[in-house]
Amino acid sequence: MPSLVLNRVERGRYLDSVALMHLSRRLAALPGIEGAALMIGSPSNKVLLRDAGLLAAEGEDAGVNDLVIAVRASDESAGRRAVDSALNLEPEKSEIFPHARTLAGALEALPRANLALISVPGDFAAAEARKALGAGLNALVFSSGVPLEEERALKRLANEKGLLLMGPDCGTALIAGTPVAFANAVPRGDIGIVSASGTGLQEVSCLIARMGAGVSHGIGVGGRDLDERVGALGTLAAIDALESDPGTRIVVLISKPPAPRVAEQVLERLARCAKRSVVCFLGLDRPGLATTLREAAELATGKKLQEEKLEKRKIKGRVHGLYCGGTLCSEAELVFRRLGLSGHRFVDLGDDRYTRGRPHPMIDPEIRNDYLATAAADPAVGVILVDVVLGYGSHPDPAGVLVKNQVTKTLVASVVGTEKDPQMRSRQVARLRDAGVLVAPSNAHAAEWAASLVS
Repeated sequence: MPSLVLNRVERGRYLDSVALMHLSRRLAALPGIEGAALMIGSPSNKVLLRDAGLLAAEGEDAGVNDLVIAVRASDESAGRRAVDSALNLEPEKSEIFPHARTLAGALEALPRANLALISVPGDFAAAEARKALGAGLNALVFSSGVPLEEERALKRLANEKGLLLMGPDCGTALIAGTPVAFANAVPRGDIGIVSASGTGLQEVSCLIARMGAGVSHGIGVGGRDLDERVGALGTLAAIDALESDPGTRIVVLISKPPAPRVAEQVLERLARCAKRSVVCFLGLDRPGLATTLREAAELATGKKLQEEKLEKRKIKGRVHGLYCGGTLCSEAELVFRRLGLSGHRFVDLGDDRYTRGRPHPMIDPEIRNDYLATAAADPAVGVILVDVVLGYGSHPDPAGVLVKNQVTKTLVASVVGTEKDPQMRSRQVARLRDAGVLVAPSNAHAAEWAASLVS
């Protein structure tokens, strides 16, 4: 029997994108549901739903102020039940925290607030960020899909007002000890981080914590900030902020390779910084720069991450990396490249092509299990390399999801997280090891371990 696609449009209903991703995951887990998504009915979101095979005629008529509930079900009764229950899955709002429907209302409730988190469809994010900056607030733009020229204009405006604009597409920050979006519970300390990568910031901050140090602030700038067209406006502003912060002693900068002119500009600025700096431009091999996220954390703390005894065995076949974190995926690929190894495959399952109409794999790691089963069945694959990312906003038991289906191939994993995260790192590590997974102390270690098994 062919699958059935059902949509319901809730007129004038709004929920932020993080809440919608969580609700989508819970809806997709209901019996008889093959796929599900809850999205605001903007033109770009309807394209995503259409591409994911989740858009029906009713959803086509949704407007930018409407919420589309979309399911693909094995039969009509399962689909109807899921659609009917969708908004009942929404967690009840806590009465501890004030709520408001507008920025003005929020400022009335919290007149001393100095940071706004923008989590709306990308079509509207720039306008909301401009309102926040106009009200004298720093802004973290979680939303993606903001045009590059808008990003540059917003960051120029923020600089003129002496404010920080983090993002767009900024998924992680640690501000004065407070985790924002997908971040981890790490102790306060004197190491400030500026990062164009969400999972890069998570990995480095967690490694710093595990080496006994702490983070003053972790400032995300968005993945495009070091593009030639943006010119590191967010990065340079963040460096200025950390240099003037009395609680920051060391500045750590994390990014994939920036545009050459932008790289020189940033390095020149750091050379003039009154505070010691550590730079990791993943993929840019230059003397004095950290080559891995692990090395960046070690240089910042002055300590070595405690090594664990890595099991040695020889396995035939190639390595297949299946990652939730894009920067972690890139780092693993770079480790193999530096070792002169080729013919291996690394997949970033958080890329847009895999998440259209679905929650990000950090929220719903179930997406990886389908690819895991395919890799395990491939006789050419000998080792499967994965990341397990903990923290606020992430799945409550990603290790449990990973190991629920038995995989006969060798699995090598790293776990990004701390003991104070909701998932508790030691419990997640134990769950993986009990299932026979080889767990390395960092993502770079995991890649090196996987490489040693097949070379």
